[in-house]
Amino acid sequence: MANILVVDDEPKMTSLVCGCLEDEGHKVTTTIKPEEALLLIEKHSFDIVITDLSMPKISGMEVLEKALEKNGTQVIMMTAYGSVETAVEAMKKGAVDYLLKPFSLEELELLVQKLVSQQKVTALNKHYQQEDKGRASAAFIGDSPAARKVKQLISKVAGTDATVLLTGRSGTGKEVAARIVHALSPRADKPFIAINCAALTETLLESELFGHEKGAFTGATARKIGRFELADQGSLFLDEIGELSPGLQSKLLRVLEEGELIRVGGVDQVPIDVRIIAATNKILKEEIKTGAFREDLFFRLSVFPIELPNLSDRREDIISLAEFFLAQGSYKHRTISSDVGKLLMSYDWPGNIRELRNVMERAMILAAGEMLTCEDFSLEVDSRPIAVESNPFTPEEGGLEAAEKQMILKALDRANGNKTEAASALQISRRRLYSRMKYHNIDV
Repeated sequence: MANILVVDDEPKMTSLVCGCLEDEGHKVTTTIKPEEALLLIEKHSFDIVITDLSMPKISGMEVLEKALEKNGTQVIMMTAYGSVETAVEAMKKGAVDYLLKPFSLEELELLVQKLVSQQKVTALNKHYQQEDKGRASAAFIGDSPAARKVKQLISKVAGTDATVLLTGRSGTGKEVAARIVHALSPRADKPFIAINCAALTETLLESELFGHEKGAFTGATARKIGRFELADQGSLFLDEIGELSPGLQSKLLRVLEEGELIRVGGVDQVPIDVRIIAATNKILKEEIKTGAFREDLFFRLSVFPIELPNLSDRREDIISLAEFFLAQGSYKHRTISSDVGKLLMSYDWPGNIRELRNVMERAMILAAGEMLTCEDFSLEVDSRPIAVESNPFTPEEGGLEAAEKQMILKALDRANGNKTEAASALQISRRRLYSRMKYHNIDV
């Protein structure tokens, strides 16, 4: 949909063009006074201006010059047969095309449709040139129970338009999951646009999300289409949504509720049709308690929550993921040896899948094309189990896992909660103590 201004001193012509374009879903403003058109162009932001060439007092050429001052506005000239040469001159000065009166409404519709598509493609191409599209694969690797649960939830929600909230620690694959939701949705052939809400200042983030008009602030030398508009009819992935400032939370909520936005420095409402997929590594319910996150926005975003598991909770997938990263890196050895596999399986992966990917990339560089060995990895692995027999703490009944939990609790109690002392008493590393505490749901 485009915001269009139609200028012609003949009321019947403006009414005819307006009706045709409104039927196509466009927002249309009309005027029979060219001097009023100049004021409208100054005040508002039009995607397309359709103007008659020959008008009293102010010509279509003056309307063209005014419109071209607004970067991003495209101008179509309407002209009679005797003014074709002038229309060609207008195109040399910046008009995109002209329509020879009398023209068919179908011709008008096709031309406007072409311009709207071109504007969208240009904006998307500019966006994609600045983005690293290879950051995430559109495949959720793994067949562990935890991975299968995530896949099942994605398959259920993907075909709907429901807002999805992805939660989980950093590096667990939230953007990958978001891309899969989009790829399996009816919007799959439309844009998938991502933005990290923690990567920009509040002012820049507002401009990136909602766009801005030329002159909206220092440095705004041209109109900018924001991520919401780029994602129109597609999906917008809001990563690290928990980092939004209170002011931006309020503006985002209003856009989600109204389905319209106003560019920074603008006055016109821009309708948008976007499927929202948000992600956070924060516990938003806790953020709500402290007043850091709006409860009404949380309910808007968490229509369908999906929690991404830690890699340590889906160890069955570690080898498959490692081999996947080998294949992605065009590494000639596509399999993991048993020694390397044991090493990878014994590590706790606090950085989750992202850490595994980085470790594999480094190992491939060090191996220089040869088969990976354990020497190519620099992982601080503590493979020693907590020695039940040699430990001074007496386990209670309930099996090995219950015994381990009791020993950890007793060690922490005797150390007055000091993790370093407790780990030393248990003869394990501090990192391994944290890992086992998390496994047993012991409050860290």
